[in-house]
Amino acid sequence: MLFLPLWLLTLPGYYLHIRKRGGYREKFMTRFGAGLSIPPKKKESKRIWIQAVSLGEMLAIEPLIKRLASEDGIEIYLTVTTSTGYAVAMEKYCELAVGISYFPVDFAPFSSRVWSAIAPDLAICAETELWPEHIWQASKRGVPFLLVNGRLSDRSFRRAMKLKGIFGSMLKLTSQIFACSDLDRQRFIDLGASEENVVSTGNIKVDVVIEPILDEVTRSTMRGELGLGDGFVLLGSSTWPGEEEMLIAAFRKIREVDEEARLLIVPRHAERRHEIEAMLREEADDFIWHFKSRGAPEGDLDILIADTHGELRALTQLSDLAFVGKSLPPHTEGQTPVECGVLGKAMVFGTGMSNFRSIREGLLQHGAAIEVGDEEEAIATLVELSQDPKRRQKLGEGGLLWHAGSRGAVERTVRGALDWVIR
Repeated sequence: MLFLPLWLLTLPGYYLHIRKRGGYREKFMTRFGAGLSIPPKKKESKRIWIQAVSLGEMLAIEPLIKRLASEDGIEIYLTVTTSTGYAVAMEKYCELAVGISYFPVDFAPFSSRVWSAIAPDLAICAETELWPEHIWQASKRGVPFLLVNGRLSDRSFRRAMKLKGIFGSMLKLTSQIFACSDLDRQRFIDLGASEENVVSTGNIKVDVVIEPILDEVTRSTMRGELGLGDGFVLLGSSTWPGEEEMLIAAFRKIREVDEEARLLIVPRHAERRHEIEAMLREEADDFIWHFKSRGAPEGDLDILIADTHGELRALTQLSDLAFVGKSLPPHTEGQTPVECGVLGKAMVFGTGMSNFRSIREGLLQHGAAIEVGDEEEAIATLVELSQDPKRRQKLGEGGLLWHAGSRGAVERTVRGALDWVIR
């Protein structure tokens, strides 16, 4: 009853948002259950519908998708919410999935139409994807619904506790929740999930396989093509507003002692390029800077802004030291530090890493990262590490040790999911 008036009220803002981000025109009507092209299910096969929101979640569940798709008699159907997630899904998973489309608007007529078209035997959502109508459709059709890599940040948990009755009713309809950590498991239970339906399987993001790993020749060639030279490269990984300014301040101090140093900024949202450009004109007009989306640079750069999608894993390999974004005040949730750990890159992040709490703790315990409290400490730490290759190497080795000892969540999740498929 409330959905339609609320949806109409928020529609102008939603339209402006998708117009700003772009890329939503293709397959847009699949959000309303129209224009779907779904092949009939093969005889004796089981179909699993997997929903992931965006680019980050779509990359995070890559090992899970590949592992499930490798099972005989399993078909995968993928849905995503954002245009960047859709682009990555089409690029990476079109051969593994029987179909890829946008997740339907969570309103009964649209959701029911898509459910009937896909006809899954199991529904899986990733991380924090709790859509009331989606879960209700699974329940009334007798289809098991799983939440994998389930997590609740501090902020999300506080908000959910204020609506505990609503969240509790949804969680009671889930067949099982595979939580990222023991803390996340307890939070789901506190919200109303039954204890026997929540298990801690670990974070599947840790099981990521990064391909390709660049050899030294390719790495050097790419750095040259991007104008980054052969010297020290500082990476801003998935940065948010305010953090680019901090990195430029740190870079200025680094350049005082290392004229060959370069700064590589990968903003979390590429559509911020105009905002970042205005900041650069004000804060870094004495540097040579270039946006990757505008083609190859004409020569060597001081600063490269990689305002493109899906390239962070490759670009991380070009760096010598990384700052992990969305982790300095006022931000509290953090961006993923997993790639840096997997690739053995020294990293620095702020205290705001609540979305990656267990990963953060593991990295710090293995001496794979340095945590800083504010912008001033971040600048001092980055400058110090830029001049200390031995310490950077030790941090990188800690990341490799952390990764080697933290894997296994994907296999535990796959075994649990397949148990529901064959019941």
